[in-house]
Amino acid sequence: MIDMQATQELSAAVTAMAQEAGVAVLINDSAELARELAADGVHLGWSDMPVKTARALLGPDAIIGATAKNSYHRAMQAGEDGADYVAFGAFYPTTTKEGTVPAEFELLEVWQAAMLVPCLAIGGITVSNAAPLVTAGADFLAVSSGVWAYEEGPAAAVRAFNALFDDLS
Repeated sequence: MIDMQATQELSAAVTAMAQEAGVAVLINDSAELARELAADGVHLGWSDMPVKTARALLGPDAIIGATAKNSYHRAMQAGEDGADYVAFGAFYPTTTKEGTVPAEFELLEVWQAAMLVPCLAIGGITVSNAAPLVTAGADFLAVSSGVWAYEEGPAAAVRAFNALFDDLS
């Protein structure tokens, strides 16, 4: 059983440490928890509260991201409702999350050609497969096992991703 008080205390401590170091903290799936922790924002999943509701709860300065999976329409709606970024994916097979929906690179290209709201690519991203996503137009990459399961360790993965971004810019 999860000790919610201990979880919230740990979350508050980690949020404070990250913010003190100049790192923005986004809480996944819960605008209420983001507000409680004084986090910098929230990332809303496909079935979480609407962007407009989160914006009303967190205020105009919060960072709000929204999952669009492979739906250009859903991403446009999130942008119109005040999302600061939209997330497309999964671009590659992933073991991090079940029930993902495949997304095509063309979605990033079309989004960049028509929209101003930044987009994020998610799903199975590693150092070895990230370049085409950035080239297609991903402004950001959401990476989990691509960092934590990197053969040379997480710090080496971060260095490799940074080198990739430097090479592509």
